[in-house]
Amino acid sequence: MSFERTDGRALNELRAVKIAPGYLPYAEGSVLIEMGLTKVICSASLDDRVPPFLRNSGQGWVTAEYAMLPRSTPQRKPREVLRGPSGRTHEIQRLIGRSLRAVVDMKALGERTMTLDCDVLQADGGTRTAAITGSYVALALASKRLLKKGRISRSLVLEQVAAISVGLVDNTPLLDLKYDEDSRADVDMNVICTGGGRFIEVQGTAEREPFTREQMDQLLALATRGIEDLIELQKETIARADVG
Repeated sequence: MSFERTDGRALNELRAVKIAPGYLPYAEGSVLIEMGLTKVICSASLDDRVPPFLRNSGQGWVTAEYAMLPRSTPQRKPREVLRGPSGRTHEIQRLIGRSLRAVVDMKALGERTMTLDCDVLQADGGTRTAAITGSYVALALASKRLLKKGRISRSLVLEQVAAISVGLVDNTPLLDLKYDEDSRADVDMNVICTGGGRFIEVQGTAEREPFTREQMDQLLALATRGIEDLIELQKETIARADVG
């Protein structure tokens, strides 16, 4: 019997994706990204200082913060403000930061820090990949605004970046896993890629049986096609956005 997804999608089909630019009026750049039921607010904020190790270097820095609202999940998640970020939160923040630093011209940024804040309003799988995809758009919009205002002399972005999850469920390769698929996946993989098709990071884990090179190649090919679609949507969103 062929595998049937609970939302009726094809095996190689993204969830419905929406990217709403300018979601937060005070940020240099922001979006609300929706991938199915997963919803993440991504904002880019500029600060006129850098970490100590970059002082007097003429280069900037890009970093990220990630958080899930208490009722972004079926059971309330306690806020991390009192006990500090969990290991998972630290890992995701570092992943988002690495992904965006790979495509930013740090010299064009100057001795400033761009912080990407990613706040999950609703989680149904793929929050980290949605955060990366949305953060790129927020950063690109911030770059357009800063360029328009004369605060930078050239674009901050060297290339696009987007991310997607893939996995094996019942030995079937799937694109863009939602929670009910991710929670029972035999293999779970997050793939981050540039617009030119180069990989920034691949996080792949066998939850049960080890997977083969052939299966890994299948999943990477599936992820690459999904990322190509996300890249096109990013381009359309940035082109139509009014940066003020």
